[in-house]
Amino acid sequence: MSKIDLDNIPERTGSIYPGRHAGEMKGRSSLRIGAAGGLTQFGANLIILQPGAKSSLRHWHVNEDEFVMVTEGVVQLVTDEGETEMGAGDCAAFPANVPNGHCFINRSGSEARFLVVGTSAPEETAFYADIDMKYTRKNGQNSFTRKDGSPLPDDI
Repeated sequence: MSKIDLDNIPERTGSIYPGRHAGEMKGRSSLRIGAAGGLTQFGANLIILQPGAKSSLRHWHVNEDEFVMVTEGVVQLVTDEGETEMGAGDCAAFPANVPNGHCFINRSGSEARFLVVGTSAPEETAFYADIDMKYTRKNGQNSFTRKDGSPLPDDI
């Protein structure tokens, strides 16, 4: 299969974040385009943000590169340096193991979309810049802990 029909890819909502952080992803959905095309070495996802929604908690990856291109609307890229407005055609890159947390927020009144292409490393660790949380994927299992590896509190 070469051409991928976006209309036939199920829109995914929700989050794997623990506790109250899962609710922070309200208004965010995605289409897993690369998986729909059978790709396994890297991911390609179309992220859809409704007005007021954000893409993720601000994070950075240890093993995976990420590339983003805005395809529709306007978003704010939030990094350690502050906020940068990005519109259709604007791109950003996040090399692996550079500890500069990032996320995107749609502060406009219209839907925004961006394409994310990234490495699919067999094992991954990500850190969250604004909270004491670490993500680990090992042997196909996802886990969240404090940055030092200790358990998260129940009220997270």
